[in-house]
Amino acid sequence: MLHGDCRLVMQNLPAEFFNCCVTSPPYLWVRDYGVPPSEWPSVAYTQMAGLPPITVPDWTGCLGLEPTVEMFVGHIVLVFREVWRVLRDDGTLWLNFGDTYEGSMKGRNADGAGNPGGMHKQHRGQFAGTIIPKEHKAKYLKPKDLIGIPWRVAFALQADGWYLRMDNIWSKPNCMPESVTDRPTKAHEYMFLLSKNSRYYYDSEAIKEPLTESSIARLSQDLEQQAGSTRANGEGKTNGSMKAVGGSKGAFGPEQSRKRSGNTKRKYGDERGRPESHLGGTIPWEGSTRNKRSVWKVATAQTKEAHFAAFPEKLIEPCILAGCPVGGHVLDPFGGIGTARKVALENNRKCTLIDINPDYIDIQKRRTAVIQPKLL
Repeated sequence: MLHGDCRLVMQNLPAEFFNCCVTSPPYLWVRDYGVPPSEWPSVAYTQMAGLPPITVPDWTGCLGLEPTVEMFVGHIVLVFREVWRVLRDDGTLWLNFGDTYEGSMKGRNADGAGNPGGMHKQHRGQFAGTIIPKEHKAKYLKPKDLIGIPWRVAFALQADGWYLRMDNIWSKPNCMPESVTDRPTKAHEYMFLLSKNSRYYYDSEAIKEPLTESSIARLSQDLEQQAGSTRANGEGKTNGSMKAVGGSKGAFGPEQSRKRSGNTKRKYGDERGRPESHLGGTIPWEGSTRNKRSVWKVATAQTKEAHFAAFPEKLIEPCILAGCPVGGHVLDPFGGIGTARKVALENNRKCTLIDINPDYIDIQKRRTAVIQPKLL
């Protein structure tokens, strides 16, 4: 548990040391965490592969409170260049991000400032006197525009060398209510999976999910007794009726098992009666689980600690299990109240946390002082 500006702290960590990074940086223009400002150098980066690079000037302030979208994305790129350095070549980055709107700028106090004292829409300045809208921060965006921050960050990291592998959706069944009537209520964020190389450590077996009841029922059917359907190919199917998937004869040679879920062994084509196919092609499946899907339904975290945006443990557990082997080392450069460390230790992994807020370091120590690892 390390205290300080993560960009500077990571400069003192060994290169290619961590197996994976699981983190959630401050979101743009959402809240001021009350920490001392950082000194940010000028940074050049590419917003999207194929575009010319841009340069943002040096700046003093807190991450997430930058005056422009471009500067915020540039600072995120700068942080994850250092993450790249300390991450193993087979390592992965699991990056949680939520989006931000270019607001109407009408929800301000009469002097144009935010609500004092932490009060929200209740201070007299909200309704007394003349509201003075603040100047829009993104000149090219219209009021009420969704900025697309997660994707701007993802594309910038991709252009900076990261492989963008998956845009997992964090679906929140208990999302924050919104008083909007002209769009759906926001109920999701992103958990991007990025890697340094095209091949990397990823334990798919560790995070497989159960097959649905309908899939189990379909795969358990007696195909020999099915009449099947001739509607396939515009009712022009000529090689017999189409039956439910699971256990058909001849698809790969001998009759398959009706229990399928995930590849239990990678085989070359000649081992499967298909010499023309490559390693890891379609092979009979066994069991009652399937490869994890990209929409993760996880309730937001409820915590008594002084933190506004704590990780749900169930959200990051798959990231740690798939991205870091037992005994490996996880990094969270925006450690918060230490949820990543708690989940890592419970699952027999090590974890290093960094945070600029000294209060969070105390909370991290308290929450992870006594952890009972799961039996392997």
